[in-house]
Amino acid sequence: MIGKLVLVAILLVVASCGVLKNKKSEKETVFSVADYAYIEAFHEGLRLKARREVSGAIAAFEHCLTLKQDDDAVYYALSQLYLQKNNLVKSAEYIQQAAKIDQKNIWYTQELAYMFAESGKFTNATIYFEKLLTHSPQNVEWLYGYAECLMQTGKIPEAIKILDKTEDQVGVYPELSIQKFQLYVQNKQLEKGIAEIEKAQKIYPDDKQLIATMVDYYLQTGKEDKAVSFLQELVRVSPENGRAHIALADFHRKKGNKIEAYKSLKNGFKCDDLDIDTKMKVLLSIYETTRKTDAEVYELIQLLLDKHPDNPKGYSIHGDFLLRDDRQNEALKAYQSALKHTKTQYPIWNQVLLLLYQSSDFETLFAESNTCLEYFPTIPTVYLLNGVSAIHLKLYDNAIRVLEAGMDYIINDKKLEAEFFGQLGDAYFGKKQAEKGKDSYQKALGLDPTSSLLKNNFSYRLALAKMDLTQALKLINDALESNGGLPIPHYLDTKGFVLFQMGEYKSALQFLLSAVENDPNDSSNIEHLGDAYIQLGEVDKALECWGKAKQLGSKNKVLDKKIDKKNYYEPVY
Repeated sequence: MIGKLVLVAILLVVASCGVLKNKKSEKETVFSVADYAYIEAFHEGLRLKARREVSGAIAAFEHCLTLKQDDDAVYYALSQLYLQKNNLVKSAEYIQQAAKIDQKNIWYTQELAYMFAESGKFTNATIYFEKLLTHSPQNVEWLYGYAECLMQTGKIPEAIKILDKTEDQVGVYPELSIQKFQLYVQNKQLEKGIAEIEKAQKIYPDDKQLIATMVDYYLQTGKEDKAVSFLQELVRVSPENGRAHIALADFHRKKGNKIEAYKSLKNGFKCDDLDIDTKMKVLLSIYETTRKTDAEVYELIQLLLDKHPDNPKGYSIHGDFLLRDDRQNEALKAYQSALKHTKTQYPIWNQVLLLLYQSSDFETLFAESNTCLEYFPTIPTVYLLNGVSAIHLKLYDNAIRVLEAGMDYIINDKKLEAEFFGQLGDAYFGKKQAEKGKDSYQKALGLDPTSSLLKNNFSYRLALAKMDLTQALKLINDALESNGGLPIPHYLDTKGFVLFQMGEYKSALQFLLSAVENDPNDSSNIEHLGDAYIQLGEVDKALECWGKAKQLGSKNKVLDKKIDKKNYYEPVY
């Protein structure tokens, strides 16, 4: 609104002048009217530009050019507007036109110099910087811009001279000295470059940039002994420089000084400037190059977790180290902590599910695998583990449903498909649908006929159901033979159990004794041995075995009854 009032005032003044000068020629009166339109368009452009209505402002100023072509201010305004639209070609075109109209306007020259520099046309930029410096040879900003363009065009000696002139104006500054050092190195004049750094260090002895420059140079040129002295100086003046601590740690490691290496790593891990990915690279390097985990590594991991408590990477690498050190329960907790912060990393899920399976925590496995399927609905092994856990929880219908669904995602993997059919067999046997269970196991063995595990499990299921015991015996004999006669406790127990179900108690006792001897902490093996003893009339030995089985957590619901009645009863699980 203010802009319009100003314009009206201008027009009134001009109109008044017209009235006073009523003797103007007709030609002058026409020119005056055109001038009003130009003024209006110009002010409209200014208003729109102030409101950041770039397209409208461009239209207004370009309309000005249809009325008048010799106003450098219009070309300058258009140059700025097109620059805002990232149209460098148009912007350059208009600023050059402005400079042609007003060749004495040094700011147009400056605009061209920086515009060419920013667009990578450094040769063109140098021309305009030279004009600027002719106008004002001591202008530090222009000197520095000129030097930058000379560097970009490969004119190293000339760039150094300009930087020297800049230094004459502002004095010795670390940034300038570093730039001259780099140029001297590039020009293979190392001694002159070092002299620049040393000159600056006399004034700024504790400047981090100057020291870091020498560290980088000596590390890049393989002069580690010289680099380490500067590194030690750098961590002294800049203890918050995490990368310097890490570099120093690497030097100590190469020298075999493990104590100092870990000390530097800990200092580095405490620094805020060291990102988690750099820390992870350090820990992964340690993981890949060592077999035993030093206590200091766990200290490093804790420092990482303290600094990045919401990032799953730290918990994941913690789990990896714990797992390698056979600390499965702690590893599981670490991986589960990682899952609290991300649900989309399958390798972490995989570790959690496998550890839950190995620990026989089927209730948690069932819950976790269900959650995992929400994020990874096409990975068959997740379905398999979910089915396994459901079977152990006696959720047989659930197991059958998920196992059948999971098989749809198996691609060219007969062994995995055989595992699915084997678990389906267990689910059907659990439902007391023995024929369907047999059919599933036969399909499994059709896919993987050499699997001793499938043969053992099938044999045990047949024995538990007291059906086809001759086939069960053949299956377990094949399983034992395929393993070269190795005393695999579960297989020995299965054969003993099959013989027990066949009424051959003395033969069963031989295999059950061997099973317990090779695995004295398996409650099932020990309970079966007690069953054989009771059938052979050795009550005391039977009670001793059943008592141990109970202590080891046997899940047979009639075990207490067997102990109390001193008699054998069919197992109920």
